[in-house]
Amino acid sequence: MNDAHFMGLALQQAHIASTEGEVPVGAVVVCNGEVVAQAHNAPIGLHDPSAHAEILALRAAAETLGNYRLDDCTLYVTLEPCAMCAGALLNARLKRVVWGAPEPKTGAAGSVVNLFEFPQLNHHTASHGGVMAEEASALLQDFFKTQRQHHKQDAARTRLREDALRTPEQRFENLPDYPWTAQYISDLPSLHGLRMHYLDEGPTDASVTWLCLHGNPGWSYLYRKMLPIFLKAGHRVVAPDLPGFGKSDKPKKDSAHQFDWHRQVLLEFIEALDLQRVHLVVQDWGGLLGLTLPMAAPQRYQGLLVMNTTLATAEKPLSPGFLAWRQMCADKPLFDVGRLLGRGNPQMSDEECAAYNAPFPDAGHRAALRAFPAMVPEFEDSEGAAVSRQAEAFWQQQWTGKSLMVIGQQDPVLGEEVMRDLHRQIRGCPAPVLLPQAGHFVQEHGVEVAALALQHLA
Repeated sequence: MNDAHFMGLALQQAHIASTEGEVPVGAVVVCNGEVVAQAHNAPIGLHDPSAHAEILALRAAAETLGNYRLDDCTLYVTLEPCAMCAGALLNARLKRVVWGAPEPKTGAAGSVVNLFEFPQLNHHTASHGGVMAEEASALLQDFFKTQRQHHKQDAARTRLREDALRTPEQRFENLPDYPWTAQYISDLPSLHGLRMHYLDEGPTDASVTWLCLHGNPGWSYLYRKMLPIFLKAGHRVVAPDLPGFGKSDKPKKDSAHQFDWHRQVLLEFIEALDLQRVHLVVQDWGGLLGLTLPMAAPQRYQGLLVMNTTLATAEKPLSPGFLAWRQMCADKPLFDVGRLLGRGNPQMSDEECAAYNAPFPDAGHRAALRAFPAMVPEFEDSEGAAVSRQAEAFWQQQWTGKSLMVIGQQDPVLGEEVMRDLHRQIRGCPAPVLLPQAGHFVQEHGVEVAALALQHLA
């Protein structure tokens, strides 16, 4: 049994510390060739600033041997001891300390000071460093590299770009039927540091993942009635807020919003979360964008729930209802979002209507609301038209998953005529389910719709 063997045991303890989020330092106490104690750093877990690996190993060894004097013992530790630990080793009358990596900032075995050779002290513990130093240093370097990356990501999640706004969190307090934990992502390449909000509920290994995409001027609150139904079935539900909507950061300039950019953000989001066994749920812009996604990675998708929306291929004129909507947005850019939702859904409470206004406290937060109506591809060379035509071919020729179409018949913008045209483009889609009482925002009848989706798709 040599020094390298026992240092290997100390490194095993250091690995345990790393998995627990502690600085990876491990220690082993050996007496007469036998291990009498092992320990690893635990200041965070124990809420104890003295809980260094050496201190914990000394305590355990003293208890095992029944003596606070450890005259015949050697302590192996993966990092040069600090002054606190060196003092404890000396007080224990330890015969020898063997350490691995040097600690240039706090090392008390020669890097900063050498307490083990301090002439005024009445006991001198023999010190030998550099044993398996490369292995110990690599473990520490990997740990701190990961920590820096995490800190950078955390900072990015909270830092706000100068060209964007963030709706104050208090505007989202106590929203009716919206109890879910906010999740954020900001390291997608296309976000360039913008913080994007999403809901992610249910087991990550569920047999079905419902990817719920909202439109304009909605946000993930739109799916509050459907989430509980899917979750009760044991499924996973992911519902992002597009940049500019909901709890996501909001670029100040209307021009920041482009069809291709929003589509790329969604593609990167799906890739980052590695969503599998996806049932795509779309309505309004959730469909204009969302229906172009599966062709990029067909293996991820197995189902489609499509509500009032369209594929904007620019092969047909935009519907009169949509043109009227676009003109209204241009004439009245500060329209009341909650009132709009409530007018088509009289069953909604005042509190629910107010929740739809929550993300948009003033004109500065409404760039997306102004930009999206004009973003709908109208001409063959409009941005998004070509990729929409590719998506049309995919749904007609390549789609092999299950499909369900639900049409709100009271919708004046993307109503039954538009939806039946879309229905003809989706291979194998059964006859649409008609909801005579529903308007454009079909999700406000989400309990019924979610139950239908479970029955027909899952």
